[in-house]
Amino acid sequence: VYMFQYDSTHGKFHGTVKAENGKLVINGKAITIFQERDPANIKWGDAGAEYVVESTGVFTTVEKTGAHLKGGAKRVIISAPSADAPMFVMGVNHEKYNSTLKIVSNASSTTNCLAPWQRSFMTTSASWTTVHAITATQKTVDGPSGKLWCDDRGAAQNIIPASTGAVKAVGKVIPELNGKLTGMAFCVPTPNVSVVDLTCRLEKPAKYDEIKKVVKQASEGPLKGILGYTEDQVLISRYDNEFGYSNRVVDLMVHMASKE
Repeated sequence: VYMFQYDSTHGKFHGTVKAENGKLVINGKAITIFQERDPANIKWGDAGAEYVVESTGVFTTVEKTGAHLKGGAKRVIISAPSADAPMFVMGVNHEKYNSTLKIVSNASSTTNCLAPWQRSFMTTSASWTTVHAITATQKTVDGPSGKLWCDDRGAAQNIIPASTGAVKAVGKVIPELNGKLTGMAFCVPTPNVSVVDLTCRLEKPAKYDEIKKVVKQASEGPLKGILGYTEDQVLISRYDNEFGYSNRVVDLMVHMASKE
Protein backbone atom coordinates (compact mmCIF):
# COMPACT_ATOMS: atom_id res chain seq x y z
CA VAL A 1 0.00 0.00 0.00
CA TYR A 2 2.77 2.41 0.97
CA MET A 3 4.78 1.77 -2.21
CA PHE A 4 1.74 2.39 -4.39
CA GLN A 5 0.59 5.48 -2.54
CA TYR A 6 3.96 7.26 -2.56
CA ASP A 7 6.42 7.21 -5.46
CA SER A 8 9.82 8.92 -5.43
CA THR A 9 9.50 9.91 -9.09
CA HIS A 10 5.79 10.32 -9.76
CA GLY A 11 4.74 11.64 -6.38
CA LYS A 12 1.63 10.81 -4.37
CA PHE A 13 -1.26 8.78 -5.76
CA HIS A 14 -4.36 10.96 -5.66
CA GLY A 15 -6.80 8.26 -4.69
CA THR A 16 -7.48 5.73 -1.95
CA VAL A 17 -5.29 2.69 -1.33
CA LYS A 18 -5.67 0.14 1.44
CA ALA A 19 -5.22 -3.53 2.28
CA GLU A 20 -8.38 -5.42 3.15
CA ASN A 21 -9.03 -9.15 3.55
CA GLY A 22 -5.74 -10.02 1.90
CA LYS A 23 -6.45 -7.85 -1.14
CA LEU A 24 -5.20 -4.49 -2.39
CA VAL A 25 -8.11 -2.05 -2.67
CA ILE A 26 -7.51 0.91 -5.01
CA ASN A 27 -10.27 3.49 -5.32
CA GLY A 28 -12.70 0.94 -3.97
CA LYS A 29 -11.75 -1.83 -6.40
CA ALA A 30 -10.37 -5.00 -4.79
CA ILE A 31 -7.33 -6.58 -6.48
CA THR A 32 -6.20 -10.10 -5.59
CA ILE A 33 -2.54 -10.42 -4.56
CA PHE A 34 -0.38 -13.48 -5.28
CA GLN A 35 3.10 -14.38 -4.04
CA GLU A 36 4.45 -17.13 -6.29
CA ARG A 37 7.83 -17.74 -7.89
CA ASP A 38 6.33 -20.04 -10.55
CA PRO A 39 3.69 -18.29 -12.71
CA ALA A 40 2.02 -21.65 -13.35
CA ASN A 41 0.93 -21.71 -9.69
CA ILE A 42 -0.97 -18.42 -9.93
CA LYS A 43 -4.73 -19.05 -10.16
CA TRP A 44 -5.56 -16.31 -12.64
CA GLY A 45 -8.80 -18.03 -13.61
CA ASP A 46 -10.08 -18.06 -10.02
CA ALA A 47 -9.30 -14.34 -9.73
CA GLY A 48 -11.18 -13.55 -12.93
CA ALA A 49 -8.05 -12.21 -14.63
CA GLU A 50 -8.14 -12.65 -18.41
CA TYR A 51 -5.24 -10.41 -19.46
CA VAL A 52 -1.92 -10.66 -17.62
CA VAL A 53 0.96 -8.20 -17.97
CA GLU A 54 4.26 -10.02 -17.44
CA SER A 55 6.46 -7.23 -16.10
CA THR A 56 8.98 -9.05 -13.92
CA GLY A 57 11.62 -8.91 -16.66
CA VAL A 58 12.40 -12.56 -15.93
CA PHE A 59 9.91 -14.37 -18.16
CA THR A 60 10.24 -12.94 -21.67
CA THR A 61 9.94 -15.98 -23.96
CA VAL A 62 6.78 -17.71 -25.15
CA GLU A 63 7.71 -20.89 -23.26
CA LYS A 64 8.32 -19.20 -19.92
CA THR A 65 5.45 -16.74 -20.21
CA GLY A 66 3.11 -19.54 -21.25
CA ALA A 67 3.02 -20.60 -17.60
CA HIS A 68 0.48 -17.83 -17.01
CA LEU A 69 -1.91 -19.54 -19.44
CA LYS A 70 -1.74 -22.72 -17.34
CA GLY A 71 -3.12 -20.71 -14.43
CA GLY A 72 -6.15 -19.58 -16.38
CA ALA A 73 -5.03 -16.38 -18.11
CA LYS A 74 -6.35 -15.93 -21.66
CA ARG A 75 -3.74 -13.48 -22.95
CA VAL A 76 -0.30 -12.35 -21.80
CA ILE A 77 1.45 -9.07 -22.66
CA ILE A 78 5.21 -9.03 -22.03
CA SER A 79 6.40 -5.54 -21.07
CA ALA A 80 9.84 -6.06 -22.63
CA PRO A 81 11.32 -7.19 -25.94
CA SER A 82 10.90 -10.91 -26.55
CA ALA A 83 13.07 -13.30 -28.51
CA ASP A 84 10.12 -15.22 -29.95
CA ALA A 85 6.80 -13.54 -29.05
CA PRO A 86 5.18 -11.27 -31.68
CA MET A 87 5.91 -7.61 -30.86
CA PHE A 88 3.45 -4.77 -31.32
CA VAL A 89 3.86 -1.01 -31.01
CA MET A 90 0.76 1.17 -30.83
CA GLY A 91 0.50 3.49 -33.80
CA VAL A 92 2.93 1.40 -35.83
CA ASN A 93 1.91 -2.24 -36.32
CA HIS A 94 -0.85 -2.84 -33.73
CA GLU A 95 -3.38 -3.44 -36.52
CA LYS A 96 -1.52 -6.64 -37.41
CA TYR A 97 -2.58 -8.23 -34.12
CA ASN A 98 -5.16 -11.00 -34.40
CA SER A 99 -7.08 -12.89 -31.73
CA THR A 100 -5.29 -16.19 -32.39
CA LEU A 101 -2.23 -14.81 -30.58
CA LYS A 102 -2.14 -15.69 -26.88
CA ILE A 103 1.23 -14.16 -25.95
CA VAL A 104 2.56 -10.87 -27.32
CA SER A 105 5.23 -8.32 -26.45
CA ASN A 106 4.83 -4.55 -26.18
CA ALA A 107 8.53 -4.26 -27.10
CA SER A 108 10.60 -1.72 -25.12
CA SER A 109 10.15 1.93 -24.27
CA THR A 110 12.95 2.81 -26.71
CA THR A 111 11.25 0.81 -29.48
CA ASN A 112 8.00 2.66 -28.81
CA CYS A 113 9.92 5.92 -29.18
CA LEU A 114 11.72 4.98 -32.40
CA ALA A 115 9.24 2.93 -34.40
CA PRO A 116 6.61 5.65 -35.15
CA TRP A 117 9.22 7.53 -37.21
CA GLN A 118 8.93 5.04 -40.07
CA ARG A 119 5.25 5.84 -40.60
CA SER A 120 6.14 9.15 -42.24
CA PHE A 121 9.75 8.90 -43.41
CA MET A 122 10.92 5.77 -45.19
CA THR A 123 14.30 4.95 -43.67
CA THR A 124 16.85 2.83 -45.52
CA SER A 125 19.30 2.64 -42.60
CA ALA A 126 19.66 4.19 -39.17
CA SER A 127 21.89 4.46 -36.12
CA TRP A 128 20.94 5.84 -32.75
CA THR A 129 22.15 6.47 -29.25
CA THR A 130 19.75 6.24 -26.33
CA VAL A 131 20.48 8.35 -23.26
CA HIS A 132 18.53 6.24 -20.80
CA ALA A 133 17.40 6.79 -17.25
CA ILE A 134 18.50 4.47 -14.44
CA THR A 135 16.89 1.02 -14.57
CA ALA A 136 16.04 -1.40 -11.77
CA THR A 137 18.84 -3.81 -12.72
CA GLN A 138 21.62 -1.28 -12.08
CA LYS A 139 23.68 -1.03 -8.90
CA THR A 140 23.04 1.79 -6.43
CA VAL A 141 26.72 1.60 -5.39
CA ASP A 142 29.73 -0.24 -6.81
CA GLY A 143 29.43 -4.01 -6.54
CA PRO A 144 29.79 -7.22 -8.56
CA SER A 145 27.09 -7.77 -11.18
CA GLY A 146 28.31 -10.97 -12.79
CA LYS A 147 28.01 -9.45 -16.26
CA LEU A 148 30.04 -6.68 -17.87
CA TRP A 149 32.54 -4.93 -15.62
CA CYS A 150 31.01 -1.53 -16.34
CA ASP A 151 27.73 -2.84 -14.91
CA ASP A 152 29.50 -3.17 -11.54
CA ARG A 153 29.46 0.61 -11.12
CA GLY A 154 26.98 2.68 -9.13
CA ALA A 155 24.25 4.14 -11.33
CA ALA A 156 24.19 7.52 -9.58
CA GLN A 157 27.93 8.19 -10.04
CA ASN A 158 28.51 7.08 -13.64
CA ILE A 159 27.45 7.24 -17.27
CA ILE A 160 27.36 3.56 -18.19
CA PRO A 161 27.41 2.24 -21.79
CA ALA A 162 25.00 -0.58 -22.56
CA SER A 163 23.53 -2.55 -25.44
CA THR A 164 19.90 -2.01 -26.41
CA GLY A 165 17.32 -4.60 -27.38
CA ALA A 166 15.61 -1.98 -29.53
CA VAL A 167 17.90 -2.82 -32.47
CA LYS A 168 16.30 -6.24 -32.91
CA ALA A 169 12.88 -5.11 -31.68
CA VAL A 170 12.44 -2.33 -34.24
CA GLY A 171 13.49 -4.77 -36.96
CA LYS A 172 10.76 -7.16 -35.86
CA VAL A 173 8.09 -4.48 -35.57
CA ILE A 174 9.08 -3.00 -38.96
CA PRO A 175 10.43 -5.95 -41.03
CA GLU A 176 11.72 -3.75 -43.87
CA LEU A 177 14.26 -2.28 -41.41
CA ASN A 178 15.52 -5.61 -40.12
CA GLY A 179 19.32 -5.76 -40.40
CA LYS A 180 19.58 -2.07 -41.30
CA LEU A 181 19.82 -0.68 -37.78
CA THR A 182 22.51 -0.16 -35.16
CA GLY A 183 22.25 1.40 -31.74
CA MET A 184 23.60 1.62 -28.22
CA ALA A 185 22.62 3.15 -24.91
CA PHE A 186 24.17 5.24 -22.15
CA CYS A 187 22.53 4.87 -18.75
CA VAL A 188 22.71 8.21 -16.94
CA PRO A 189 21.95 9.32 -13.35
CA THR A 190 18.35 10.46 -13.89
CA PRO A 191 15.40 8.65 -12.29
CA ASN A 192 12.99 8.65 -15.25
CA VAL A 193 12.56 9.71 -18.89
CA SER A 194 15.05 9.07 -21.70
CA VAL A 195 16.03 10.47 -25.10
CA VAL A 196 17.02 9.01 -28.47
CA ASP A 197 19.52 10.70 -30.80
CA LEU A 198 18.64 9.24 -34.21
CA THR A 199 20.68 9.50 -37.41
CA CYS A 200 19.08 7.95 -40.47
CA ARG A 201 19.31 7.75 -44.24
CA LEU A 202 15.99 8.43 -45.97
CA GLU A 203 14.74 7.20 -49.33
CA LYS A 204 14.22 10.80 -50.40
CA PRO A 205 15.32 14.20 -49.02
CA ALA A 206 13.32 15.86 -46.23
CA LYS A 207 13.69 19.46 -45.10
CA TYR A 208 13.56 20.51 -41.45
CA ASP A 209 10.25 22.39 -41.80
CA GLU A 210 8.74 19.42 -43.61
CA ILE A 211 9.78 17.08 -40.81
CA LYS A 212 8.26 19.42 -38.21
CA LYS A 213 5.02 19.60 -40.16
CA VAL A 214 4.69 15.84 -40.50
CA VAL A 215 5.49 15.23 -36.82
CA LYS A 216 2.94 17.86 -35.76
CA GLN A 217 0.27 16.34 -38.02
CA ALA A 218 0.99 12.88 -36.64
CA SER A 219 0.69 14.14 -33.04
CA GLU A 220 -2.76 15.55 -33.85
CA GLY A 221 -3.87 12.59 -35.97
CA PRO A 222 -2.93 8.90 -35.98
CA LEU A 223 -0.45 9.23 -33.10
CA LYS A 224 -2.56 11.52 -30.91
CA GLY A 225 -2.08 10.52 -27.28
CA ILE A 226 1.15 8.71 -28.18
CA LEU A 227 3.33 11.44 -29.66
CA GLY A 228 3.57 15.01 -28.33
CA TYR A 229 4.73 18.11 -30.23
CA THR A 230 5.64 21.62 -29.12
CA GLU A 231 7.56 24.61 -30.49
CA ASP A 232 7.76 26.34 -27.11
CA GLN A 233 11.23 27.25 -25.84
CA VAL A 234 11.09 24.79 -22.96
CA LEU A 235 13.30 22.00 -21.66
CA ILE A 236 11.32 18.83 -22.19
CA SER A 237 11.96 15.22 -21.29
CA ARG A 238 11.83 13.24 -24.48
CA TYR A 239 10.14 9.89 -23.92
CA ASP A 240 8.75 8.59 -20.66
CA ASN A 241 10.18 5.11 -20.19
CA GLU A 242 7.97 4.49 -17.13
CA PHE A 243 4.49 6.05 -17.11
CA GLY A 244 4.38 6.68 -20.86
CA TYR A 245 5.38 3.11 -21.66
CA SER A 246 2.86 1.76 -19.14
CA ASN A 247 0.12 3.67 -20.94
CA ARG A 248 1.09 2.02 -24.22
CA VAL A 249 0.80 -1.40 -22.53
CA VAL A 250 -2.75 -0.50 -21.48
CA ASP A 251 -3.53 0.79 -24.99
CA LEU A 252 -2.34 -2.51 -26.49
CA MET A 253 -4.42 -4.47 -24.01
CA VAL A 254 -7.54 -2.46 -24.90
CA HIS A 255 -6.84 -3.00 -28.60
CA MET A 256 -6.47 -6.75 -28.07
CA ALA A 257 -9.76 -6.87 -26.16
CA SER A 258 -11.51 -5.09 -29.04
CA LYS A 259 -10.53 -7.98 -31.32
CA GLU A 260 -12.13 -10.67 -29.15
